[in-house]
Amino acid sequence: MNWTSYLRQKMGALFSLDTWLPTELPEYAVGLMYTLGSLTASSFVILVLSGIIMAANGPQWWTVSSIGFYLRGIHFWSVQAFFFFMILHLLRVFFSGAWRGGRERTWLLGTLALLVAIPTAFTGYLMRGDFYSQWNAVQAKDGLNALGLAWFNTLNAGQMYGLHVVVMPVILGAIIAIHIAFIRIKGVVPPYPSQDELQEILHEEAH
Repeated sequence: MNWTSYLRQKMGALFSLDTWLPTELPEYAVGLMYTLGSLTASSFVILVLSGIIMAANGPQWWTVSSIGFYLRGIHFWSVQAFFFFMILHLLRVFFSGAWRGGRERTWLLGTLALLVAIPTAFTGYLMRGDFYSQWNAVQAKDGLNALGLAWFNTLNAGQMYGLHVVVMPVILGAIIAIHIAFIRIKGVVPPYPSQDELQEILHEEAH
C-alpha cells in the first residue's frame, strides 16, 4: 500500500459519519463520568465564543459596560468549569487506564492540552488590569527572567493580549481537536475486566 492509499484510508475513516455521528454507544460509555470530556470541550467552546465577543469590543467595553461585565463573568466562570471538568476527566481516564489499546497518543495529547491551558489562562488573568493582575505580572516577570525567558514579558500588555487571544487559543484548540479525533477513531476505552472475566481470559490464553 502506497502513502496515498494509506492517507485516503485514514482520512475516510476519520471523516466518515459513523465516526463522528455514531448511532450507538457502548453500554459502559453512557455513565456520568464519561461525559467529563464533553463537558470540558463544551466549556472551551463557550470560552472561545465569549472571548471573540470580548476581543471584538475591547477592554473598555468589558470593564465599563454592564453587558460587557456580564460577559466577562461568563468567560471567567467558563474557565473555572473548563479546568474543573478537565481535571476530573484527567483523573477518570488515568484510573480507568485510558491509554490502553493503542491510545497512548490520545492520553499524551490530553495531558499536553492541560499544560497549554495553564499559561493560556494566566495570560488571560493578566488582562484584568487590576492590582492583583499587575502584581502577578511583576512576580511572573521576575521568575521568567530568572529562567532566561525574558522574551515572555508579562508586563507587556500587547504581547500578553496577542498570546491570549490568538496564539495560545489556536494551539490549544488544535490539540483538543486532534485529541477528539483520536477518540472518535479509537473509540472509548472499555473498563478493566472483572476478576471473573480476567480468569476467563487467562484460561483461554492457556489453551
